[in-house]
Amino acid sequence: MKRTVLTAVLLTSALSLAACGQVEVADGATTGATTGATADAGGDITVVDDQGREVTIEGPVERAVVTLSYNNEFVEAIGAGDRVVGVDRGTVNRVPYLGFEESDVVGESIGELNYEAIVALDPDVAIIPRNGVWQEAADQLADFGIPVVVVTSWDIDVFEETIDILGEVFGEPDGAQRVRDFHEEIVTEVAARVEGTEPVPVYWETDQPYITALPGSGFDQVITAAGGTNVFGDIEGGDAQHEITIDPASVVERDPAVIVHEMPPSAEPYGEEEVAAVVSGIPARPGWSGIGAVQSGEVYVTNGWATSGLSKAIATAYLASWLHPEQFADLDPADYLERWATEFQGLSDYPGDAPYVTVGTAR
Repeated sequence: MKRTVLTAVLLTSALSLAACGQVEVADGATTGATTGATADAGGDITVVDDQGREVTIEGPVERAVVTLSYNNEFVEAIGAGDRVVGVDRGTVNRVPYLGFEESDVVGESIGELNYEAIVALDPDVAIIPRNGVWQEAADQLADFGIPVVVVTSWDIDVFEETIDILGEVFGEPDGAQRVRDFHEEIVTEVAARVEGTEPVPVYWETDQPYITALPGSGFDQVITAAGGTNVFGDIEGGDAQHEITIDPASVVERDPAVIVHEMPPSAEPYGEEEVAAVVSGIPARPGWSGIGAVQSGEVYVTNGWATSGLSKAIATAYLASWLHPEQFADLDPADYLERWATEFQGLSDYPGDAPYVTVGTAR
C-alpha cells in the first residue's frame, strides 16, 4: 500500500525540523556505485545509490522531491519530469522551462532544505546530490517514511550509474537507456576523431575569474577527452570539486593555446551586454595580450547550461571541435545541444546555440 498522507500530529512535529541545514561537501571521490535495483511483488523498489546505500522505496514513485538542477534535467530527460513536486531554488532559477514555481521550492539550495515543506508535499522519495545535505535529510525525513536517494548528476565518473538509478526509481528504464545511448554516441564520436591528435594546451576557467580545474575535476576530464592538455594539470588538490584560484600571471607563463570561460548554468540566456563584457574582459586582463590563445582569437565563453549539460559530454564535443577543427569539419556540436534541448528537455522555443556559446574572440 502506498504511504498515506501524514497525520497532522506528525506534520506539526515537522516544525522542529524546519531549521535549514548547512552544506557538508563530500570529498568528490568516485564511489563506483552500482544500482543493483530490484522491485518486489508488492511494488517496493530497492536501489543502491551513489553513496553505496541500499534504499527501499514504496513504488511506484508518483511524487518526488528532486534537488539540483542537473538532477532535474536528467529526470526530465528520462521522461519522469511530471512526477517532480518539489525542487530547490537553484533548479527554479537555472531551468525555468521545467515550469516550477515559488510554491514548489523546498530549499534555498541543495545545502539549505526546508523539511517542513518537503513533508507537506508527501513525496514518495527525495533525491539529493552527494554535495548536498543528504545525511541530514535522511535523518530528518526517516520518521515520515520519506526515503532519501543520493544521486549526483554533475559527476562524470558515475554518469551511467546515475542514469540507471533514476531509471529504476521512476520505473523508466527505456528512458534512461535513451539518455545513455545519446551520451555514448557523443563520447564515442569525439574519442574516435581525437585519437592520435597532438594534445592542445587549454586553460579552463569556471564561473569566477582565475578559478580553474585541476586533475580530478569534471572539467579536467573534458579537456583530456577533447584531445587537450590542462595547463594546470601538474597541480593536484584544490577544493572538494578539485578547483583552485590561481595567480593570473601563471596563466601567462603557461601560455595556453585555447581559453574557455564557463558562465554559471542558466537556460535563460544571459543578456548580450553581460556576455560581451566577459568576452572582452578576458583578453584585456593585465599581461594577457601576449597569451597565444588571445593573440589567435581562441578565447571562448560558454553558458554552463549548454556545456555542462548531459554530464559535460556536450562540452567535450565543443572543445574538441575548437582544438581540432580539421577532424571536426563535418560535425557541428550545436546539433548535439539542439537535440538535448528539444528531444530531452522539451524546449519548444530553443533559440539555437548562439546565446549559449561564443565561438572565438579576436584580440
